[in-house]
Amino acid sequence: MIRPPGPSASADAPAAAHTPGNTPADEGAERLRAHVAQLAGEIGERNVYRPRSLEATQAYLRSCWQEQGYAVDEQAYTTRGVRCANLEVTASAGQLGGRILLLGAHYDTVPGSPGANDNATGVATLLELSRRFAKASLPCEMRFVAFANEESPFFLTRDQGSVRYAKRARARRENIRLMISLETMGCYRDRPGSQDYPPLLRRFYPDRGNFIAFVSNLRSRPALKRLARAFRAASDFPAEHIATLAIIPGVAWSDHLSFWRQGYRAVMITDTAFYRYPYYHTAEDTPDKIDYHRLAAVTQGLTCALWTLAHQRGL
Repeated sequence: MIRPPGPSASADAPAAAHTPGNTPADEGAERLRAHVAQLAGEIGERNVYRPRSLEATQAYLRSCWQEQGYAVDEQAYTTRGVRCANLEVTASAGQLGGRILLLGAHYDTVPGSPGANDNATGVATLLELSRRFAKASLPCEMRFVAFANEESPFFLTRDQGSVRYAKRARARRENIRLMISLETMGCYRDRPGSQDYPPLLRRFYPDRGNFIAFVSNLRSRPALKRLARAFRAASDFPAEHIATLAIIPGVAWSDHLSFWRQGYRAVMITDTAFYRYPYYHTAEDTPDKIDYHRLAAVTQGLTCALWTLAHQRGL
């Protein structure tokens, strides 16, 4: 249960009229469902091999953010003759030395997959979070970025959207205090044995795939712990966290790695993807496979956690 803001709530909780607060579970779930249906159902496979779908996805993101009241910036570039773009909006022009809290999700898919969980769920969560913070008064700058070209064959190449973004941020000396990658977030299973792990880790974590995971490298561990602690303070949704080596399969397999390589602290939030989700990178990764009510609960917990982090001067 999410702790509702009110007179007795913590000072860190979003309680004011123009700050994000509790959203009815059904309402949040339906908005998330609508985004995933549009991206993975109506548009479908989204990559440079389907340029019209890529263009339609970018148009949808722009439209959603403009309706939320944002001005949309973009970092455009051409890959294999196709126009690609990272799309970005900012919720608050912050103070305190230009601190930046950045949330990102990739909007492309692997060839042959409509990408409902990977990664329409991450994009849907990004859009819902940006909606909740659109009128928030924050002491820092909160950015929301939709990245192009995370999937193979562009991962770790100069054409990966987050690689370009992180390099530009470092060149500009942008004060990104934490980057959060929203990656494959919509599968939850209560059956014993439904969760797998890399070797050794299965001894220390649950065997049921009903939790959300917070994952970082060792350098990002302090920020990871702050984020996980803030999430647990706001929500009783099952959550696990780990700070470990990037060489462990899956730990570095998203856009947060681009920021690690530029010296920024970054965390991935995920349902653990192929360690739980049997339709990962297949044609069966469709909108009907997603648990929208539990994704909505995660989104609500993240709303409060982000509010808390934004107000922590030490971040």
